Amino acid sequence: MRLKKKRTDSIAELEAAVMPATEPTGWWSRVSSEKRGLVIHALKTTLAAAIAWFIPQMLGLHDGYWAVITVIIVLQSYVGSTVTASRDRAVGTLIGAAFGFAFSLYPVQPWNFLLALLASTLVCVFLGLKSSTRLAGVTVIIILAAQKSGPGLTFAVHRVIEVLLGIAVALAVSTLVFPDRARIRLREGLTEEFLQLGALFEAILKGYRGDADEELNDVRARADALRRANNQLMDAARNEPSGGRGVLEALGLLMQFARSLRDALAALELAVRNSHNDRFAQQLEPALGKLASDIHMGFHYVAERIHKWRFATPQSRLKLEEDIEDLENRMLEVRHTGANFSQEEILRVYAVQLHLKQLARLLRASRIETSKTLAEHGAE
Repeated sequence: MRLKKKRTDSIAELEAAVMPATEPTGWWSRVSSEKRGLVIHALKTTLAAAIAWFIPQMLGLHDGYWAVITVIIVLQSYVGSTVTASRDRAVGTLIGAAFGFAFSLYPVQPWNFLLALLASTLVCVFLGLKSSTRLAGVTVIIILAAQKSGPGLTFAVHRVIEVLLGIAVALAVSTLVFPDRARIRLREGLTEEFLQLGALFEAILKGYRGDADEELNDVRARADALRRANNQLMDAARNEPSGGRGVLEALGLLMQFARSLRDALAALELAVRNSHNDRFAQQLEPALGKLASDIHMGFHYVAERIHKWRFATPQSRLKLEEDIEDLENRMLEVRHTGANFSQEEILRVYAVQLHLKQLARLLRASRIETSKTLAEHGAE
């Protein structure tokens, strides 16, 4: 059983296959996308910090540097991540400021710090604000430590104003100045993930009736790294203020299919173990090889659909259901020859073809269901 389609390992190669090739027009185009992102983020952070420093001076706030610190903390690479960090810092600061002021009404003693810290932490925990817990505690300590005489109402109010000002500046800069949407990055990440799952499928099948692929562990590690990165992008995408509900649901659906495909690949990997001496699988050719080849093509096809964000048009050359039917018919034709092979070998072949059919149907469903989801929300 051989795969006929050459593997595509990156978005760049996929783009070269589906889009006209263009040469870089300047030195900036030749810089890697990761480095470009870091440079842009540094420039945005500097701009936001300058604005956050200037406005408090105009308003007469003496500790305007807290707005600058807030900008540096909450301004993230993606708009959605900035929204999440801003929310956590705003809530944590408000809770911490409230408890800091309340406990500053009493003489400054060590128990003040401890009780205020405990109270603010418990409130965050009971409200389900785990990410705000540390920020609330830091605010409490700062207000109580800065309190020298009398209640710290003024300091607490100024602290809240400066933090909220820093948050407002960070959100404005993140949204208006070269905004980087997590949803767009997630589409790229899912494109790459489906490509890597296709590479993992190829590596697993190289071990069927032969030696295990030496690159299998490396390919699996890359796929796992993409899965973790895409999970983080999904968390950020949920908090972005634009993009449409349909797009978000479609991205979530594709992530579910990616998980299901990964599980099916893990089952296939178990099924092909100790198969190097198997001969019964040869009876299933060419149907078995055709299905495997089209599944590999299917991973690339779905990746291409995600990259272009167009799911309504099926691939005319990709007939996975027909491949499954042909394989099932072939299984019936060769059933009578089973007596010539070991039971273990026959069971292994049945397991392999079962997992191949599952992979084929998941790939087909991933395009169809995503297209339906987008159509329901008028997003395609």
